[in-house]
Amino acid sequence: MSTNQVLVYGGCGALGAVLVTSLKKHNVWVCSIDLRPNEEADANIVVSELNDWEKQSTEVHERVAEVLDGAKVDGIFNVAGGWAGGNAASAELVKSANLMWKQSVWSSTITASLAAKHLNENGVLSLPGALPAQKGTPGMMGYGMAKAAVHQLTRSLGEKGSGLPDKSTSVCVLPVTLDTPMNRKFMPDADHTTWTPLSYMADLFYGWMTTGEKPKSGSLVKITTTDSVSTTEVL
Repeated sequence: MSTNQVLVYGGCGALGAVLVTSLKKHNVWVCSIDLRPNEEADANIVVSELNDWEKQSTEVHERVAEVLDGAKVDGIFNVAGGWAGGNAASAELVKSANLMWKQSVWSSTITASLAAKHLNENGVLSLPGALPAQKGTPGMMGYGMAKAAVHQLTRSLGEKGSGLPDKSTSVCVLPVTLDTPMNRKFMPDADHTTWTPLSYMADLFYGWMTTGEKPKSGSLVKITTTDSVSTTEVL
């Protein structure tokens, strides 16, 4: 029997796929939420409402309620998102900002509301931030705005009256660069010893859910890698 149950929002992305595989090795029951199914997951919710935030939320909530059938989960890990560049002079600024908002803010807000309904006490909710968004991001304004909004949401979820279950923990992970196939493709000459392995992220999430050693709720967790050694720091 599985000892834990989790939702993975973005279970078909680079990090999401590794996370699902890792969780299954630990005998965790996994429901993936994404634009297509993850064949390793125990259950899949395929999102079809892509142009209306409220409709997407309704669709996901209805499907999650059906799949869980009253059960609670121990972890909800949002690893959805993407990247887009552009400064104020870019003709694509609004387009890229809109895409970043949909990928990061829509999914994170829906994830937070799922946690309010389906997360166990002592459960863990993780949202996807980015360390560069702690400062100005002139070459990727839409990305920076969206990630900064997720940081603020996480802080709010950690406060009293947030609507999350008692003793649950909200965390936002702030990596610099993840070692994904796409990043390898587009940055082949970069120093990959400074990139954080996806397996490290997966182990981090599982540890927070199972060991009891986790940051204070509302924390932003900086993740850096130097000489292929990854570390965390609570901001």
